[in-house]
Amino acid sequence: MVAIFINFLAIIIGSAIGAVARRGIREKYITVLNTAMGLTAIVLGINVAIESMQTSQYPILFIFCLSLGGLLGTLLQLDTRLERATSRLSSGGELSKGITTSILLCCVGTLAIMGPVNSALSGDNTFLMTLATMNLVTMVVMASSYGFGVAITSIVVFLWLSGIYGIATLSAEFISPELTSEISIVGGILIAASGLGVLNIKDCKTINLLPALIMPMLFFLGKKLLETIN
Repeated sequence: MVAIFINFLAIIIGSAIGAVARRGIREKYITVLNTAMGLTAIVLGINVAIESMQTSQYPILFIFCLSLGGLLGTLLQLDTRLERATSRLSSGGELSKGITTSILLCCVGTLAIMGPVNSALSGDNTFLMTLATMNLVTMVVMASSYGFGVAITSIVVFLWLSGIYGIATLSAEFISPELTSEISIVGGILIAASGLGVLNIKDCKTINLLPALIMPMLFFLGKKLLETIN
């Protein structure tokens, strides 16, 4: 759990550094950084999704996950709630875009899933410490574009990593390579979608799609329960 807390601190420190640097950066350079982050998110997201699809045993599961997750997020009005929560910190919806992109970049990928698993099962924090370094750098760039408000990401990341750590502690068999692949496919698509929003190409309401990340877990949990009953 110490390594998870270090990730929490890394995001806050990275956000603080980026926010301080932002004060000395002209608007045109901030626009360039936004463009760079948007392109990075699209390429990274597509790469993660394609790589994970090659190991997927359920090639159409991500379609149902995105659909059901999107319906749930829209029903809960996650985008509206986030914009209201961030309206006092930033004008318009720019900060909400930054927070959504930051959450996806910090929570999706092998390190963010297998890191807490390895920590819980064997006490190996290598993945989590590597993730902390990556999150620090990511948040410096994100905060230089969107301001210190993106530090809110630290709460979500802490809950995400702690949740996976807890699940791994209680049931090591539940976190499998198959589950990791499915979450990475959905997450990769969401990262690419957030990139489109940052570039103002298409507002995919990515925040409403975030519940899709939970859907693979529910699928494998249901599958495991059915196997136990049978």
